[in-house]
Amino acid sequence: MTPRERFLSILNFEKPDDRLPMVEWAAWWDKTLDRWKQEGLPRGITWDGSLEHFGLDKLVCISARPGPVSHRGGLITDEASYEAIRPYLYTDSIIENVKKSAADLKPRHDRGEVIIRLWLDGFFWFPRTLFGIEAHLYAFYDQPELMHRMNRELAEFNVRVVEQLFPVFKPDMVGFAEDMSYNHGPMLSYELFKEFLTPYYQWVIPHIKKYGVKPLVDSDGDITSMIPWMKEAGIGGAYPLERQAGVDIKVVRRDYPDFLMLGAYDKMVMPKGEAAIREEFDRILPVMKSGGYIPSVDHQTPPGVSLENYQTYTRLFREYAEKAAERSLSKVL
Repeated sequence: MTPRERFLSILNFEKPDDRLPMVEWAAWWDKTLDRWKQEGLPRGITWDGSLEHFGLDKLVCISARPGPVSHRGGLITDEASYEAIRPYLYTDSIIENVKKSAADLKPRHDRGEVIIRLWLDGFFWFPRTLFGIEAHLYAFYDQPELMHRMNRELAEFNVRVVEQLFPVFKPDMVGFAEDMSYNHGPMLSYELFKEFLTPYYQWVIPHIKKYGVKPLVDSDGDITSMIPWMKEAGIGGAYPLERQAGVDIKVVRRDYPDFLMLGAYDKMVMPKGEAAIREEFDRILPVMKSGGYIPSVDHQTPPGVSLENYQTYTRLFREYAEKAAERSLSKVL
């Protein structure tokens, strides 16, 4: 099977013929790469080259995000300041750029060599990037009309992206950037989620699903209690499912058997050596076998992980990815 075929089979709760996908959903920290290069990773190696070096499948992100990347925000304080920057947000050039990125990747994608994730801004993330973290949380109460306007216009933009891109290039998944939880659960109440996020997800997601593409949400922290909210909004899964924040994927699989998952491998065990790395794979193996779950580090690999330990991780990753795809003799017969 090709990397893309494996990935899509998992998203459809099917079992690949040979092994599960082996992906890093996000790039490594610069400090992690600097350490590895000091320990023997070839200097000047590209992202593609590093994935090949470690024997990982190529999961590539293309982005159609209208806002700034940083959470620091502070670009707007009210409707007037939003109006001032609005001409720079929902532009045709963003859509043309993502279409160009997709066209460049299309030959490799068609051959199944790369897996494509389309990154869209979500309806918690986007206002925060403009307001800044604290002002954003106040804005739910102090400026609800502006919050609705911003999310309505973001939804309109996201639909434009989907309807202009998907007829010529269909990604393998859509990931909505959100980061709306921390290690004690959600940063907002269900009531706020239902008023300010759900209507806009329910607007955009049918456009995604009609092309057969799965929508997932990228949210750090413990999202467990939010899963019913996400399902109500039409969201099909989540990542990176941080273990240190309290996410237990066995519980998630038990309670939400049709919810897609990506991530969940505890990055904090990786500096501890082979026994700990193997123990963590043993922990997640039952869920790997259950389908609908793509194992990956539950965030970027931290610089505390040596090159030797990361190579141990990828070696054991392949072993367990193959083990999870094994069919019992009774099923074969």
